[in-house]
Amino acid sequence: MKRDIAGIILAGGQSRRMGGGDKSLLPLGDGCLLDHVVSRFTPQIESLALSANGDPARFLRFGLPVLADSVPGFAGPLAGILTGLEWAVTNTACKAVVSAAGDTPFLPLDLVARLADATDQRPDSIAVACSAGKRHPTFALWPTDCCDALRHFLVDEDNRRVSAFIDRYGFVEVEFPIPPSAGIDPFFNINEPDDLVSAERLLQSMKP
Repeated sequence: MKRDIAGIILAGGQSRRMGGGDKSLLPLGDGCLLDHVVSRFTPQIESLALSANGDPARFLRFGLPVLADSVPGFAGPLAGILTGLEWAVTNTACKAVVSAAGDTPFLPLDLVARLADATDQRPDSIAVACSAGKRHPTFALWPTDCCDALRHFLVDEDNRRVSAFIDRYGFVEVEFPIPPSAGIDPFFNINEPDDLVSAERLLQSMKP
């Protein structure tokens, strides 16, 4: 566990390709997508919250703070990241926040440690996860010092592109290899109904 790092799970998407509703609450294995994300993420960080708009009661059983965007208008994942940073500054002693998507049930168990290690020599930078040559901007470590710059970017400049802010602020990329034994990208996410079927199949194949 990284005791100076908080976590924010981005569960506030509108899930249009899945027919709307809360994609993170779709069934997978013995629980739902969010159960798998929470179970893999929680041991890695000091404090954890969910980014989601609407009635927070639907997430009550997880026992986590549910944070509505502090920026109006469903401004996308960058608004959830900003809200998570503001929550961490106000409610924790953490100096950074790691974000993770709520539809990625196989996220790396060493996500936080490896992102944090990558910023040891560059503590003011964002560390962003990559795999198979692709950047995953919603899986990143964000120093709390970037709060003001992020709010300006999102509100005053009306720019919602996560990668654009990362590029401007300064970053390091952290490559997460795909284990040959597993054969699955740890950042595989659920976008369409067929993805959920694939995730169920993968989950069953991982059981001893």
